[in-house]
Amino acid sequence: MAERALNLLREYLLAVQFFTRLPITGPLAQWVGYSPELLRASAAHFPGVGWLVGIAACASFAVVSLALPNGLFTPMAAAVGCTIATVLMTGGFHEDGLADVADGLGGSAERERALEIMKDSRVGAYGAMALVLVLLAKVSLLAVLATHSPAAVLAALLAGHVLSRFWPLLVVRLLPHVGDTATSKSKPLADSIERKTLAIALAWCVIPLVLAAFVQGVWFVLGGAIAGGLVLLALLRWFKRRLQGFTGDCLGATQQLGEIAFYLGAAISLAPT
Repeated sequence: MAERALNLLREYLLAVQFFTRLPITGPLAQWVGYSPELLRASAAHFPGVGWLVGIAACASFAVVSLALPNGLFTPMAAAVGCTIATVLMTGGFHEDGLADVADGLGGSAERERALEIMKDSRVGAYGAMALVLVLLAKVSLLAVLATHSPAAVLAALLAGHVLSRFWPLLVVRLLPHVGDTATSKSKPLADSIERKTLAIALAWCVIPLVLAAFVQGVWFVLGGAIAGGLVLLALLRWFKRRLQGFTGDCLGATQQLGEIAFYLGAAISLAPT
């Protein structure tokens, strides 16, 4: 039992190391270790990484809101502040994937050329437009939620960051990996996503979703989850049609769009009837 708990902790810390800039170095990093098998197992804890990012986002939003005078644009400023905090915490890992996907799929209708563009580290016109629009959507929706109530935006931030990290696992489960197997960081994750992995990942989502439902109501959570699910279905269809599978960049794009979809669905649920 104790050994299993330690293995779960190692898997979780590797996921944190892989998807954030949090300093897991020195003796701790040596204890965690690395292997393709360990990285594959760490996929179960991606939503758990969302706990850390979501808590940081909530704290940043609260600090900025309390530091500024109560005004019309205070929610917008707080939304910008918490978005900056999450980008710094993750190193813009998922945003980079989103930009690459936009450049590749927007830049060419040919599959091979699209995959080639996605490997280019430079950001093109489609990627720049996608980043701007996604960040604007994220900030504006958070401001809308904050205008309703502080509890609404904090619940959405935590639940949205956690649940949006579950959707990419379904992409891995349902589509084949089509990236460069020799260089892709996501390749070990693509070899196998078992049902047990999905079950553990879903378990990470339970508490934030239940908490959001307790604070804002069941429709708040259902709205966000349904919106995220619809975005997932659209992306699965798009990736399958254009790429015949997914790359690591597709997983980052799925997380970003799933996060925004949760905010949108949650905000719609709060609209007066």
